[in-house]
Amino acid sequence: MKHNPIIIALDTSSSLKALNLVHKLKVTGVAFKVGYELFLSGGRRLVEKIVNQDVRVFLDLKFHDIPNTVAEAASVATRMGVWMFNIHASGGIEMMARAKEASLKVAAQNKIHAPLLMGVTVLTSLSNLKDINVSLSIEEQVLSLASKAQEASLDGVVCSAMEAPLLKKKMGEKFCLVTPGIRLPGEATHDQKRVVSPQEALKNGSHYLVMGRPITESSRPMKTLGTLLHSLNLRQ
Repeated sequence: MKHNPIIIALDTSSSLKALNLVHKLKVTGVAFKVGYELFLSGGRRLVEKIVNQDVRVFLDLKFHDIPNTVAEAASVATRMGVWMFNIHASGGIEMMARAKEASLKVAAQNKIHAPLLMGVTVLTSLSNLKDINVSLSIEEQVLSLASKAQEASLDGVVCSAMEAPLLKKKMGEKFCLVTPGIRLPGEATHDQKRVVSPQEALKNGSHYLVMGRPITESSRPMKTLGTLLHSLNLRQ
């Protein structure tokens, strides 16, 4: 099965709904994101059930704490067999580096692939950093945090696709960019501020696009996803 850059956000509290979506959509080669809502509902056991469906799982819990605590959390996430997980880049270089080291150590001990570790830069729900007492522009803050993530040997960052061209230029082609805030033309943005269409995101240099409601809330999610993949020339 060929993988593609779409990550489906399983933003639901229903384990049954999440597992049904995985069963229906996995044939397309998409990955699946488990965030707070689903994790707090289904826990580690559910994440491992999804992993055992032979799909890529992005554990989106945005760890942010003292370095030792985050390193221990990274170790557990790695043992779960997830494909990717994230931590807040604002936690600092030591925190990020310790998390990466812990993940690599556990992966080596268990003879498994180390998951991709992504640093969260600026949430796509934010449009003015003065609200959180940051004087930099969004672009300056994203670049600063991405640079720290790269220095800490992380695999890439989570950012808006609006910042993808800048990061691609400054950080290099291999630095992975995961972009939420992806919306179809005419779709409601809800609580997202810095939104981009799937086509524009890929053009800007995004490696992975996180999408949820347009697909998961569709009456025919497989058809909706198929139409999207076709429009991006990603149809299996």
